[in-house]
Amino acid sequence: MKAHASRLIAARLGLALLTLLIVSAVVFGITGLLPGDAAQQALGQAATPEAVTALRHQFGLDQPALQRYFEWLYLVVTGNFGTSLSNSLPVSQLIATRLPNSLVLAGLTALVSVPVALLIGISSAMFRGSLLDRVLNVLTLSTVAVPEFLIATIAVLVFAVKLRWLPALSYLSEVSSFGGLLRIYAMPVMTLCCVLVAQMARMTRAAVLDQLNASYVEMAILKGASPMRVVLRHVLPNTIGPIANAVALSLSYLFGGVVIVESIFNYPGLASLMVDAVTNRDMPLVQGCVMVFCAAYLLLVLIADLAQIVSNPRLRQR
Repeated sequence: MKAHASRLIAARLGLALLTLLIVSAVVFGITGLLPGDAAQQALGQAATPEAVTALRHQFGLDQPALQRYFEWLYLVVTGNFGTSLSNSLPVSQLIATRLPNSLVLAGLTALVSVPVALLIGISSAMFRGSLLDRVLNVLTLSTVAVPEFLIATIAVLVFAVKLRWLPALSYLSEVSSFGGLLRIYAMPVMTLCCVLVAQMARMTRAAVLDQLNASYVEMAILKGASPMRVVLRHVLPNTIGPIANAVALSLSYLFGGVVIVESIFNYPGLASLMVDAVTNRDMPLVQGCVMVFCAAYLLLVLIADLAQIVSNPRLRQR
């Protein structure tokens, strides 16, 4: 059984590495198709063709695309993402300065969204078919259908422009107290939590409902166990794996929303760095940021797969 589980985990790891390799080729190819390049962007529209050609040669942009890809892939494998074309700094250094900010934002979002989502999902499953369940279903479905940029725009209009409770932009350099820190993170975290909580709550509800329909739950009810005891003592221990899978998959969606949120609130994270790099046609920086996001996404999906394997004896015994 342990040998089979080890082979299954090794297969998941191999698939993740293969996916990362395919993504690296796709990212390199797509960034190469973007109009303009770093040399033209750095010199401006008034630059002479000779100056642009010389700078392209200095950046190595005149080499064949396949050669540049394998050289870049070798650097990535060795932990070096190359050098930024717009400011001549190592890409790894630029990512290292912004990544902690994005991790703090993601961590705070997970800290808020996971307990709220689990409470909503479990409550909705316990009272399925009731008015509470119908209201929560409508709210979660409506929230999932609303894109993050619209939620962020409405939040700015309401809390920053109309009520003037919160700042419209997240300048971390202006934080001087714990209250100021909460004010800075309030709207970005709230925006990310809206869609995340809705997705996670619906997946949690489905996992709990699946166990509530099992025969052992009916037996516990026939023995006189209260609904709360049935859920806490019987259902939740058997849904740890599916719920962990739901949490990991829901958190993986965070990387799509964080790009929009960091751009709207001018938050100094990795996503806003990537957006600036696209504007400057700084391809090594764009590629490095995308690979970090992709690796984080695959890590969460891998955690979800491992949680499913650990919690499901049938997957371990095949």
